[in-house]
Amino acid sequence: MDNSLKHFFSSLRDHIGNIVNLNEHIDTEKASQYIRSNIEFKGPNAYILAFAIVIASVGLNTNSIPVIIGAMLVSPLMGPIFGIGYGLGTNDTSFIKTAFKNLLVMVVISILASSIYFLVSPLELENPTELLARTNPTIYDVLIALFGGFAGIIEISRKDKGTVISGVAIATALMPPLCTAGFGLASGSLKYFVGALYLFSINSIFIAIATFLTVKYLKFPMATFTDPARKKRVSRWVAALTVIIIIPSVYSAVIMIRENNFSHTAKEFISENKELTRSYIYDYDIYSHSKPPKLELYIAGEALRQEEISAIYRSAHKYGLTDDQIIITQRAATDQSEMTDRVAIQSIYERSDKEIQKREHIISSMEKELQAYKSKELPYEQITNELIAQYPSLSDVTLTRGYSISTDSLGRTEEIIIILKAGNRISQENMEKLRKWLTVRLDFENVKLLQQ
Repeated sequence: MDNSLKHFFSSLRDHIGNIVNLNEHIDTEKASQYIRSNIEFKGPNAYILAFAIVIASVGLNTNSIPVIIGAMLVSPLMGPIFGIGYGLGTNDTSFIKTAFKNLLVMVVISILASSIYFLVSPLELENPTELLARTNPTIYDVLIALFGGFAGIIEISRKDKGTVISGVAIATALMPPLCTAGFGLASGSLKYFVGALYLFSINSIFIAIATFLTVKYLKFPMATFTDPARKKRVSRWVAALTVIIIIPSVYSAVIMIRENNFSHTAKEFISENKELTRSYIYDYDIYSHSKPPKLELYIAGEALRQEEISAIYRSAHKYGLTDDQIIITQRAATDQSEMTDRVAIQSIYERSDKEIQKREHIISSMEKELQAYKSKELPYEQITNELIAQYPSLSDVTLTRGYSISTDSLGRTEEIIIILKAGNRISQENMEKLRKWLTVRLDFENVKLLQQ
């Protein structure tokens, strides 16, 4: 038994090792050639990038996700980013410089093309949700960029290439932030410009880090140097550059995780404390970037008493929030005359939301009860006509549902009770036949048939 178990685990280990083994499916030389040929940015690539940027800008302008996806499939932005990661992994400083220079040119062209579009575009941005989504990087953007980078470089290195690169281009979404930066430049909005460039930088850096780690793991051929001193100097320079890129990126990821956790905790706290005794939270702001992060609550209704404020703080403590992190603003509560239309509408909605849900629950329960009642309704008229067709002498038919109660256990059994009254008495044999027919006809086993 022990030997067979060992054999099973050994065979399972070998099978899993065979599945995850990359060596047989990777061609590092062809991958190197592919990466080197795809960092070039001249001729058709410059026009393709400008056209793709305009397409993406139209998609962002109209909040059209399919158009944005189409633009990302056309864009040649991925090449130089993979090139930077590849150069770091192979100690090729000249290649890093070329890739970075081409990436910088691409970024400038992208922002200029987007800015020109938004300057001349006749379309108004009434609800720029897609643009806003490109200004607030989250930990999810880091994860998408990192694992998208891993998928991309492994696809490039694979002997039999598929369509993974297209998927990586869509998932990592490099173009939309550049379009948003262009919109920020055209509209003079520093928030859009800086936020979008930050998101683009985060995506690019983590794709490059994933490429660097994979190139090292797959043992891509290193750059060759005739001078050992220069090789040593370049190795140190690349190591320093890698550390400079990775350490701030890891720090940024940690900060994002903390901010994301605070936002999640704050929303849970607000959901739990939405309705107060004589007032309510009608709006809130989360300042996750401040130190420490803060949550501002806007109160409407009657002004809070001190004990109610203390109750809010005690509830916040349960969620790991301190008193210093909670800001309570009661302007709408203390001065009802200054409440805006937006506040008034929100207050009506928030007050009635729970009541509406309660009523919907009651209506749903009543509908279920009504359906259950209708399902038990007997076809009185039809059954009577069918009985008269069999026994024309019937003068009266009574049909009803009821319960037979046991006097010993007080247990009850549901029954359908039918009482017949006929001019000519029906024989006992025919009564039994009728009872059996009625159990089939009514699809109910407990039929009690009586005769007056």
